[in-house]
Parts: sequence; structure tokens; C-alpha cells
Amino acid sequence: MRLATYNIEWFTELFSRDNRLLLDKEWSRRYNITRADQGHAIARVLRRLDADAVFIVEAPNTGHEASTVTSLENFARHFNLRQSRAISGFPSETHQELALLYDPAVVSPRFDPQGTPSQGQHTRTAPRFDGKFLYDVDLDGTADAHVFSKPPLELEITDKASGAVFRMIGVHTKSKSTFGAKNPEDEMQMLIDNRRKQLAQCIWIRQRVDAHLAAGDPLVVLGDFNDGPSANGLEGLFARSGVEIVLGKDLTPPDRALVEPNAAIQLDPHHGWVMATARFYSGRYKRYLNALLDYVMLSQDLSRRSDAAWRIWHPFDDPECFEDSKMQQALLTASDHFPVSVDMQFSL
Repeated sequence: MRLATYNIEWFTELFSRDNRLLLDKEWSRRYNITRADQGHAIARVLRRLDADAVFIVEAPNTGHEASTVTSLENFARHFNLRQSRAISGFPSETHQELALLYDPAVVSPRFDPQGTPSQGQHTRTAPRFDGKFLYDVDLDGTADAHVFSKPPLELEITDKASGAVFRMIGVHTKSKSTFGAKNPEDEMQMLIDNRRKQLAQCIWIRQRVDAHLAAGDPLVVLGDFNDGPSANGLEGLFARSGVEIVLGKDLTPPDRALVEPNAAIQLDPHHGWVMATARFYSGRYKRYLNALLDYVMLSQDLSRRSDAAWRIWHPFDDPECFEDSKMQQALLTASDHFPVSVDMQFSL
């Protein structure tokens, strides 16, 4: 089985409010890229990726007549993709939804949110992801209520060939962007506030991870964390990054840590290089910057028994993508993020 995560920037802008696919010469939300060019590029990437299930970050919107599932299935039908079915969970407050696009002949997913609904009251275990989570992140003695603008997607997935069942948590955590800051002091305060919100979300996710591991559930946590180990210098204030929290670095017994080799490379201080899953243009530096933001994390039992192998489909760093000019261009046209996949071999 190949499982992947893919943040498709402003995918929703390729659909009308009644879920019709818009492949025309109008501009997409991607700079200097038409909707037709972006749509065809996405389809080329998905076809070449050939994943049995793709977790889509920034999936098309749900609201009024708009439907994430209908839009994705219309897209798959138009391009004759074998990933022809879609499933989503709690709707987002934004136009960036979370969904799984999958091949129904290979996997069978079921939306199965965990936790007790909470509007800010204390719960014995981590509350359901569409509720509120009480936690004192800044250690001022007062627990604040935290929410997800994009509640993580929780699925139970069955591999049809082997009958193996595992849990999946798909996430898109709070961005640390300081867009709109008026001065350096305002920028720093926004950075700290956003970091605090993101850490609370990652602690919330980690509590759910701990519950699944305690129950013996094989587990996949994947998506866009808008974060990387030791990503922006604020770890001196907050002790560790959100990615490290979800991975379980230094927080739990070794067997409770999740496995993610790309993150592990960045956590090793002896490496002078890092992996990257996203590429952004920086107006400040007048150049493109690479960042490690997207991950597929596996519980150790799932990693061992499935002989897992990871791959980042980077247009310049992955040799096959680099040598295939059409695939390279499709990756650059489709999104500012690149897919991350993991191959898992379940024994019959």
C-alpha cells in the first residue's frame, strides 16, 4: 500500500460553488498560473504518485452547495484517476478542508472521530477535535481554550488485500505566519501567539496519539504541520517544536515515539543539510526557500511489520522527478508543497 500526504495550494479555487471543475484560462490563486494549468498539473502528479490513498491538505471547500467530497470525486472522474472516492470529516472554518482521496478497490476508510465533545470543560482524555482543548501552554497558571480551525481527520482504514486495519490522523496545524505585522515588535508578538496556538494543537494531537498507542492501535499521523524540528529559533522559549511533541521526542518511553525518518535527519545535529517538502518565494530574500513541513509518521509496530519506505517527491531533490521534465514542471505548477509518500507491505 502507498499512502501519501499532499498540500495542494488553493485547490478550492479550481471549483465553482456547485462543485464544477473549472479548467479555463482564468488565473488560479497560484502566481501566474491558470486554473487549467494547475488542474492538469495536479492530475499529472496524482497519477504519477500512484498512491492508494492521498491525504489532501487544502482540499476544496464544504459549505452551502459546495462539497469537498463531490468536488474531489468530480476531479478524479474528469481525469480518470483510480483514486476515485473521497472522504472528509468535520468541516473547516476556512476554505481549506482535509480529505482522503482513495482507490476503493484497495482501501476502505471510515470516519471515526475519537474523544468526548467539549466546549471548554475539562475532559478525562483529549476532547474531540471539533471541540475545545484546555491547556496552559504559556505556563501562566491559567489554562486557555484552544481550537482547530481545521479539525484533524480521523479515520479507521482497512487494507482490503490483507485485512490489516490501522488508524489515521490527518492534520493541518496552525501556521506561524506573521502576515499583516506592522513592525518588528508586532511581528514577534504574532509569531509567539501563533506558536503558542500551534503547540497547543500538537499537544492535543499527541494526547490522542498516546491513547491509540496505549490501546495497541497501529497508527499513521500525516499532513502539514507548518513546522519542523528546531524550525525558527523559538524553542528556547517553548522548549521544543510541535513536530517533536507529536513525534514523542524525549517525552515518552522509546517505544511510544513515532517514526519519521525525514524529521529524524533534521533532529540530528551532525547533519549539515535537511530534507524539504515545500518551496516558497521570499520577497525579503528575493529567492526561493525550502522547508520541511509535511510528514508521514508511523507507530513503531506499523513501521516494522509493514517494512515502510518513505519518499519526498521534490522536483529537484528526487532524482526521478528531476530527470522527468514534465513531472518536475507539474510539481512546481500544482502547489508550493510536494507529496510525501510511504510504502507499506502488509503480509497476507
